[in-house]
Amino acid sequence: MAPHPPTTAKRRWGSTVTGVLILCVMLFPLYWMLNTALQPGSGLLEVAPVPGSLDLSGFSKALGDQGGHLLTSLVVALGAVVVCLTIAAPAAYGLARFRLRGTRTLVFGTLITQMVPGIVIANALYTSYVDLGLVNSYFGLMLADASLGIPFSIVLMRSFMVSIPGEVIEAAQLDGAGPVRTFLRVVVPMSRNSLITAGLFAFLFAWSDFMFALTLNTTDDVKPVTLGIYQYIGAHVGDWGSVMAASVLSAVPAAILLVVAQKYIAAGITGGSVK
Repeated sequence: MAPHPPTTAKRRWGSTVTGVLILCVMLFPLYWMLNTALQPGSGLLEVAPVPGSLDLSGFSKALGDQGGHLLTSLVVALGAVVVCLTIAAPAAYGLARFRLRGTRTLVFGTLITQMVPGIVIANALYTSYVDLGLVNSYFGLMLADASLGIPFSIVLMRSFMVSIPGEVIEAAQLDGAGPVRTFLRVVVPMSRNSLITAGLFAFLFAWSDFMFALTLNTTDDVKPVTLGIYQYIGAHVGDWGSVMAASVLSAVPAAILLVVAQKYIAAGITGGSVK
């Protein structure tokens, strides 16, 4: 095999160096957050570029102060995922399977709803939540957070379900399976990658939500970690080590999910266009 020309090799090295530099710039805020968390007691302008020792006291303090809020966020985010997939999966299947007039317009309109500012939706929901008694409740926050992921999940799963061969569904129906059983036993297993991808994004939307948590909660009964960190900064503005430690802890669940589910994400996003 002939060696690569010098120009091609230089381009590859140049691309690699450029990619590494861009990655360093993007990851620097995360590094500085972790670096500050490992130096509790230091002022924001007194943080050393590299921690001299691994002082985890900031993490223990942040976990003690924000542990309950982390658990609240986990419960709300998981509940939002269940609500989101319960609504989005049948809707996506209906839009993919039944060729109705105006389907493309409906899908486009569903996608457009993602552009509506969250503060507009939160203000509109507040009055309804007061009438329904859903303010300061876990279920109310789950419903609100689920609305962030439902439009995206419908569009994503529909693009995958459209590619499912009609012969497979017809074969299940010939075997005596009804519409619901066909959906649960055939369509859902075949759409596993898109379901996992949609569920992951719904979890991330709910986990990072701040607007609904601030607007739809007037007490401390249901306080997600985003709202907890916001109030934590005001109460501990001089202890940036603990604040940054709380931020690091809040980023850990999302990072773990992204690493574990990355292969499903790639397959779920590209599945509809490849098949």
